[in-house]
Amino acid sequence: MNIRKKFSAEFKARVALEAIRGQKTITEISSEFKVHSSQIASWKKEALGRLVDVFSHKLESPAQAHSKEVDQLYQQIGKLQVENDFLKRAVYRS
Repeated sequence: MNIRKKFSAEFKARVALEAIRGQKTITEISSEFKVHSSQIASWKKEALGRLVDVFSHKLESPAQAHSKEVDQLYQQIGKLQVENDFLKRAVYRS
């Protein structure tokens, strides 16, 4: 059974950057980093696709993303509490 390798984000970025530079062929990069050439092409494509986001202000910091997620969860908790109270009253009235 084949076990999938897990690569760190830093490693993926280094390999993708090497592919973007174009100083070496994908085959050379593949043998150097021991990664399949199709995987390198995929990482390169993803890196180039997200490059625009790096220079835009659309990216959120992890703290902002966490804060938004917490706010959404609190809203969901509030909604569920209201529904729970409504259902409790409906059962007691019956």
